[in-house]
Order: sequence, then C-alpha cells, then structure tokens
Amino acid sequence: MRLLAFDTAMDACTVALAEEGAVVAARQEAMRRGQAEALVPMIDALMAEVGWRPAALDGIGVSIGPGAFTGIRIGIAAARGLGLALDRPVAGIATTAAIAAAQPPAPSPLLIALETKRDDLYVALTGAGVDPAPRALPPGAVAGWLLDRLGRRPEALRLAGDAQTRAGAALDAAGLAWIRGGGPDLPSPQALARLTQETLADWAARGERPPPPSPLYLRPPDATPPRPPASAL
Repeated sequence: MRLLAFDTAMDACTVALAEEGAVVAARQEAMRRGQAEALVPMIDALMAEVGWRPAALDGIGVSIGPGAFTGIRIGIAAARGLGLALDRPVAGIATTAAIAAAQPPAPSPLLIALETKRDDLYVALTGAGVDPAPRALPPGAVAGWLLDRLGRRPEALRLAGDAQTRAGAALDAAGLAWIRGGGPDLPSPQALARLTQETLADWAARGERPPPPSPLYLRPPDATPPRPPASAL
C-alpha cells in the first residue's frame, strides 16, 4: 500500500510518503503561515524524489485538528481534492493522536497539550480506559479535567505537545508530578503515515471507505461574517 499523509494544522507543513507501512520520503518545515503555498510543491517534490505518480497512491491521510483554523481547512481541502480526483480513500487523523503515537511507549497516562494562540489550550488524554477526545480548556482547568477523566490521582504522568510549558505550569500548581513524553511535539511524518495505514486498513477490513474527513474544531473561529447593513428607514 502506497500512501501520502500530511499535516498543516500546526506550526509546520509536514508531508510523508509511505509504502507498506515504511516511510520512504518525508519533509517537515516549521511555519506559522504559508502552508497553502508550501503544501503542493512539497508533495510534488517528494513524489518526484521517489519516482511516484499520483495514480500510484492507494490512499491519503490528513490531520483534521485540533489546530489552527485556517491550517486545518488547507489540509482537508487538499486531501479531499486529491481523494476525489484520484478516487482514493482519505483518512482523517487527529493531531493529538498523531503526537501521542510518536511518543515512546510507557504504562503511565499521556497528556497532549497544544497551543491555541489564545488563552486556552487544546488537551487530550491517552491511556488505558480513558476517552482520548480532545478539549479546549483554560490552563487552570486542566488538572481538574485530567483527574475527572482518570478517576484517580496519577502516580506518574507524561506530557507532550507544543504547550508543555503552560500545561506543565498548571500541573505544577495543582501538585501533579509530570515528565516529558520524550517524542516530538508536532505530528511526525512517521506517525501520520502509520495512523493513515491503520485507519484505512480498518475501514477496508469492513469492506468500506472512510467518510470524507471533516475539521475537528473545538471552538468557533475568531473571524465571523459581517452583519448585514441596517435597513434604511
């Protein structure tokens, strides 16, 4: 299975090409803006590097958030367009799941904390028996939310994501000990490719295709449509 997977939801543009679960070419460039201009040339360059044509792809994966509102839309629009043009399945991958998948394995719970560029944080908790669905929370509410999810006070807690500093300060204030997860704080090419393959394989085993990916927004966008002009009297 030949796959293309990419992420534009965070402060980078990340692209991976994988074959039978192994990444054969990848690139990740840090950027807060400009993913719309960088994504397609990056894909084209990697495809040329390995000598693949678009028709050789068996599936596509894309991050769906949480992350930057515009970045999420850029990635999903590109993935859905490619999937439609090539008639290939497209898997949506949560950014929090991709970051969690790249951390070294350990029995302790893992908290993913991502910057929103606002006062709150995007957080997700992974571990045995916990709901991994991400939430948008103020830093002061993270510890209480975490304890409610776990149902206990953890003896050990790992922390990953690009908001480790703010999330770690909130955990310190609540008296919760933590250590760094040990893996990347952004979705890695390897994790995106692996989750794409696993997701598409799960759907294929059921004889189905995944639905078109949809954005995972945890709060409304900051920009809103302008109000219509008041009616003339």
